[in-house]
Amino acid sequence: MTRRFSLVGRGRAGGALHHALSAKGWTCNDVFGRGDDITDAANGVDVCIVAVPDGAIADVAAQVEPDDAVVVHLSGATSVGVLGEHRSAGLHPLASLADAERGAEILTSAYFAVGGDPIAEEMAELLSGKWFRIDDEDRVLYHAAAAVASNHLGALLGQVERIAAEIGVPFEAFVPLVWSSVQNVSELGPAAALTGPAARGDEETISAHLGELNERMPDEVAAYEALVAEARRLASS
Repeated sequence: MTRRFSLVGRGRAGGALHHALSAKGWTCNDVFGRGDDITDAANGVDVCIVAVPDGAIADVAAQVEPDDAVVVHLSGATSVGVLGEHRSAGLHPLASLADAERGAEILTSAYFAVGGDPIAEEMAELLSGKWFRIDDEDRVLYHAAAAVASNHLGALLGQVERIAAEIGVPFEAFVPLVWSSVQNVSELGPAAALTGPAARGDEETISAHLGELNERMPDEVAAYEALVAEARRLASS
């Protein structure tokens, strides 16, 4: 079914969804930015997408005059209930969207966390066919898992970059190792894919790592120790 939508917010997530839905045959009536009058944003459309920072969602939704449209937010951690008296839904793409055009491509293979009105399922089915429902009371914990998968992974790779730079090795040399590790996790699961000294109980090598880090890069010790503890926990599971 061809649908019409409006978009409130000009950020990366909203832009990516705009491109992706348009490519799938949906028609965008209007795109609203900061300072625009959004009173009629839900008028004449099937879906009004609110793509603004989490803390602004409730206020933005309250400015939109209720109509027949379903108001959909894109937040992972925010309840659907903050959209107030509108017919409402949540559609959170489980993806890292660096820019609108590349993000639109990513959305065609991403999973979506959906909640509220069934039109969110319809949108996810149209975009990638991969989705799951999340109850409002579970959204914060779900978003915590997403933050670990994306943000914490980025922070971890930042440590790789710093340690490699200390000995003059380019970060790019480690990227194929990262990709192969992620592929192994995808195929085998985290525990079965785990390799390295913690997985095989090689405490001598771990001690050697910590000795060098303590001497040359003491700021990196705490993160290394924390992640070794997690690797040991995973190995024993």
